[in-house]
Amino acid sequence: MSNRISTLFKEKKEGIFSVFFTAGFPNLEDTVAIIKELEKNGADLLEIGMPYSDPVADGPTIQMSNEVSLANGISIGKILQQLKDIRKEVSIPLTLMGYLNPVMQYGIERFCKEIEEIGIDGVILPDLPIDLYLDQYKDLFEQHNLSNILLVTPQTSDERIRLIDENTDGFIYLVSSNAITGKKGEISQAQIDYFDRIKAMNLKNPRIIGFGISDNDTFTTACQNAQGAIIGSEFIRSVQGASKEELAERVAAFAKRIKGA
Repeated sequence: MSNRISTLFKEKKEGIFSVFFTAGFPNLEDTVAIIKELEKNGADLLEIGMPYSDPVADGPTIQMSNEVSLANGISIGKILQQLKDIRKEVSIPLTLMGYLNPVMQYGIERFCKEIEEIGIDGVILPDLPIDLYLDQYKDLFEQHNLSNILLVTPQTSDERIRLIDENTDGFIYLVSSNAITGKKGEISQAQIDYFDRIKAMNLKNPRIIGFGISDNDTFTTACQNAQGAIIGSEFIRSVQGASKEELAERVAAFAKRIKGA
């Protein structure tokens, strides 16, 4: 499959700066403004969070952003409405990240068709088991040229990692630890050993490390062990409570801090 994600990884082999943010946070209509500001400040790839009332993989910061966003009135339909003209202004790869239940309620075929029309490149659904994906949805995703980004954790067996590598495209989301998102701190030797184990498997897909990336040090270390890193909770904290007028400045300061520019 060829889309903006595969093109990015062909053109840029290392140091990929990916950011997760929650649509409709801090204010309902901030979604597009944040995308544009992140692209302007050097983000290579974005994960747009589709809020859910029970985000099991997320820590308190992203849970809080989900609650605020839902209270603001966000929904999948509203997010797609906000994004409908995004490709007139933004060229970097965009993915939608969320949970299977709201997508099923929206209608998965309708969802795939509409996001393809918008120009979304991939979907990350952490609670979509690979067996269910292969059995019911792989053909649908491929039909709409959507990368299904699958997650690997320190607990994932080599056999399962090989299966994931064979059946995803774009990149593998390498979860840095068994903790929920947002846990700060240095990257440990145990994590480095895990990254080395994955590296030694010579997978066909590039890897991006997520969970626990919160500053220039952790970003740099992650980029030494994969093609790039994803920052989520730290970005949410950076824009929390920002007015529309403050957003550009907050996004620029965040990007500078992470990239060490």
